[in-house]
Amino acid sequence: MPTRWKDNDVYGHVNNVVHYSLMDTVINRWLIERGELDIEHGEVIGLCVESHCNYHGSVAFPDVLAVGLRVGHLGRSSVRYEIGIYRSADSAPEGDPVAEGHFVHVFVNRSTRRPVPPDGPLRAALEALRTS
Repeated sequence: MPTRWKDNDVYGHVNNVVHYSLMDTVINRWLIERGELDIEHGEVIGLCVESHCNYHGSVAFPDVLAVGLRVGHLGRSSVRYEIGIYRSADSAPEGDPVAEGHFVHVFVNRSTRRPVPPDGPLRAALEALRTS
């Protein structure tokens, strides 16, 4: 994922809010493409109830980033994603992330906002990303 000129803040590095946006984008793109999540009309949606990021290094435009995604925990109606953000040149498994974090979704019924289990292709996509 390329950084953009507007991602830099007055301190000359990518602002922290961009890291959260990258995490959210990677997760939802995965869910839409692999889990068949219908964000516009589906009965089930994922709501973010928790997010966290630790920063280990600075990145700035025009850095290109690689983002790793896995599922650290899959519950009955929630999932905890774990995300690593790397400079593309450092994206080998032994490379250190410039940031790492987690993001928790609770799946709910769109209308009632009551928790529901992710089923079918959505559950299968999450299972495929689960770590042991």
